[in-house]
Amino acid sequence: MDFTYTAYKGLIHSLLQNDYQISTYKDWWTTSKCAILRHDIDNDIEKALTLAEIEKSVAGGVKSTFFVLVTSDFYNIFSHKNMRLLRKISDCGHDIGLHFDETTYTDIKTPDDAKDHILDELSLLSKAIDKPVEVVSMHRPSPMMLDADLQIEGLINSYGRTYFREFKYVSDSRRSWREPVEDIVASGNFERLHILTHAIWYNDVEKSLHDSVYQFVNNGNRQRYIGMQSNISNLHLIMPEKEVK
Repeated sequence: MDFTYTAYKGLIHSLLQNDYQISTYKDWWTTSKCAILRHDIDNDIEKALTLAEIEKSVAGGVKSTFFVLVTSDFYNIFSHKNMRLLRKISDCGHDIGLHFDETTYTDIKTPDDAKDHILDELSLLSKAIDKPVEVVSMHRPSPMMLDADLQIEGLINSYGRTYFREFKYVSDSRRSWREPVEDIVASGNFERLHILTHAIWYNDVEKSLHDSVYQFVNNGNRQRYIGMQSNISNLHLIMPEKEVK
């Protein structure tokens, strides 16, 4: 499968043509053949919004879940721009979930130690999007967290045993499908699919892993310049935009 927006649309169409009901973590059990679409926003909320809008446009609209880091080094969920972007994703009909990074906290020695931190981050994310957040996924979870089947009242854990034992799980982590997702969808061998994608890998045209990372890293300079325009009058007189590399 190519990592293009056209290919991603094709994946959605293939799911529908093979009689999968595209579901969320909240309603998958209402159908006998379902696929949950999940997106981890590790780097770029703008690119995530592009996938959200594509999903809204396909077949009258399909729903997915976008997991957001509260502790990201790349974006601030409380900036005006990012709150607007996240609310746009929500307005497309999608769910917003918490992407929890256990390595942020030095006091997590057992899975239960993570619970209070998860609830604290849920509260912050709910304020940012002005909606309750009811689903959590782990960011690069340790074996301890993967094995724990962590349960918190009122919260769905996408890394719970249900979604890894009762579903066929496939992911495009590191811009590589570990198994051929298109063949899995077409095979008819699985009644329940759990599909994880990362928006950073998708573009209008196919890009390599190197070029995808290169684009993101170097676009950071332009984003900083745009941000400074809101804080320094006549920035172009100090540094012309053409000097951004």
